[in-house]
This record gives sequence, C-alpha cells and structure tokens, in this order.
Amino acid sequence: MTEQRLLVKREGDFHYPIYFEKDFSGLAQAVKDEGLAGRRFCIVSDTNVAPIYADKVEESLKEISAEVFSFVFEAGERNKNLDTVQELYRILIEEGMDRKGILVALGGGVVGDLTGFCAATYLRGIDFIQVPTTLLAQVDSSVGGKTGVDFQQYKNMVGAFHQPRLVYMNMSTVETLPPKEFTCGMGEILKTGLICDGEFFRFVTGNADEIKKLDLSMLSKMIRRCCEIKAGVVERDPKEQGERALLNLGHTVGHAVEKLKDFRLLHGQCVGIGLVAAAYLSLTRGLLTQEEYEEIRKGCALYELPLVVEGLKEQDVLAATKKDKKMDQGRIKFILMDGIGKSFIDNTVSDEELLAAVREILA
Repeated sequence: MTEQRLLVKREGDFHYPIYFEKDFSGLAQAVKDEGLAGRRFCIVSDTNVAPIYADKVEESLKEISAEVFSFVFEAGERNKNLDTVQELYRILIEEGMDRKGILVALGGGVVGDLTGFCAATYLRGIDFIQVPTTLLAQVDSSVGGKTGVDFQQYKNMVGAFHQPRLVYMNMSTVETLPPKEFTCGMGEILKTGLICDGEFFRFVTGNADEIKKLDLSMLSKMIRRCCEIKAGVVERDPKEQGERALLNLGHTVGHAVEKLKDFRLLHGQCVGIGLVAAAYLSLTRGLLTQEEYEEIRKGCALYELPLVVEGLKEQDVLAATKKDKKMDQGRIKFILMDGIGKSFIDNTVSDEELLAAVREILA
C-alpha cells in the first residue's frame, strides 16, 4: 500500500486530506481527526452502492456521532437532476438538519456530484465528505470540489465549486465493481497521464495485466498518482480559470456522445472515445506522430474502452459540442496533445477539424 494520506490545500481557501485505506475501519478516526466528530450525518447513496456498503459506513460513523441517517436514490445518471436534489432537501428539512450537519457521499461520480451540490446549496452551504466507491470517482470526481447535476440532458450544467472536508477511499471497493465500471475509471486514468505525465501513461499501459487483476498495491499506486496530479491542478486553479481546463481532455466530444446516446454509454467509455477524437485532431495538426496516435488507441483498447460509437450523425455530434458548458465566448475550448503527456488549451479548432475527428470515432 502507499502512504495513507495526501493533502489538498490552498492557502486561505481549503485544506483537506485524501485517505487511501483497505477498508472502512479507519473512517471514524479520519472524521474525528478533522474535528467533525459529534455532528449529525446523512449518508447519501444510490440503490447500487447502499446495499453493499451503507451499513458498514453507518456503523463506523456511529462511533463518533449521536445520529446517522440515510438517503438512497435510484442509481444512474438519469437521476442526477434537480428532482433528486429537491427530494434530498425535503428529507434534510424534515430531519431538522442544521448548518453543523454533514452529508456523506457514498458511491460513484453521480452520488458525489449530487451530494456535493446539495451540500453547497442547502442552508447556503454545509460540510460534506466524499467516500468514493468506484475507480472513476476515486481518481477524478471525488477530488477538487466540482459539484453539479444535469439539466434536461445537458451534463453538469447546474453546479457549484464546493470542496469536501475529507475524501476517504476504501481501495477494496474496486473489487466489487462490474467490469464496465472498472473500464470507466481507466478512461479517466489514461486521460490523466496523457495530460501531463507520459511516463505514468506508459506505466498504466505497460502493467495492464496486473492492474486488470485488481492487484491492490498496483491500484493504490495508480490511484494515488492520479490524485497527486489532480490535487496539484486544483490547488493552482480551483475554479477552472485556466490550467484546470486541461482536465477536460477528451470531454468535449465525450460529453456530446454521452448526451446523444442518452447516457446509455457510461461516462468513462465516452471519455475514451473523446480521447481518440482529441488524439486524431492532434495528429492532423502535426502535434502527435502516427505512432503516438496508435499508442493512445492501443492503450484505450487494452482496457476495453470503445474506440468508435455507432448510431450517431457527425453533424449532431458537432452541434452537441456547441452546447458544452466549457464554451468560451462562442468558441470551443478544446484540449489538444503536443505529444503524449503534454496537453494544452486551444480555442482555434474549426468545425471542419472537429468534424474530421468526429468521423474518426463514428462506426
């Protein structure tokens, strides 16, 4: 196992630890160490995760809290919306949750995003902690304070920046993931390496056999490195005024595909498709060699990430990218790669270039 804690901090703004553990036995102590003992806790989870882990988390929290209750909603991206948030508000109000209360996001990215948004807005803001149970949430969405919900199929269009008080990762939860959910996490992990660490990207692709066997030591190293990279970016640019946009590599086309497929493809799968599109666009600009482009495709294929998507029209994908929340004064803020492990923000991608990249990922 790796070192057990990593600090995410920005002077005068936020300061919180990420715990890397093998089970939930240290959760109560972690909460206590952050000065949060004695509060009331509401565990927010979904119908996939709650039956497996909610009792364990509740048992742990009851060691340091007089009251712990739960809110469980139907699993799936379709329920990451304001209707679910309103229902959670109602429960919190009926339970008399005050500003000292703490929400506990137990689940994947959907749970974490929705819980964080509710925490950011209930009573003008209360504390929350992240307890991510999917690989994707552990390496990406649980760290950095981005919260939000979808609005009429426009992904994460309503949200807030609200940092958690702590992030507690039980590494062993990865062992219960369906194969497709593990694949989703690998899409974000490959993206992280492609952004700024080519050596890490090649570590992940070169150790695919051990990683896919869910070797806990290997997974811990991989997850921690992703958190180190993201934490560094978040500390320097917490509200995406500049550098943090690099974390959106693969997401412009990925989000468009995700929306047009009505969320039937999982987020990480769509990120993989978006990485191929971004790599192809970088290739056509002479920023990637053909060998590097093929290396990226091979890396995605190693983890069963789709390289193409069926049933979509190129003009529809282009139109969907124009409705992305990352538009900058009418132009797409696209992330390109200048070699493996070096990405940059570009506002000059033309419709013709983007259409060519979209054709590359349409079956």
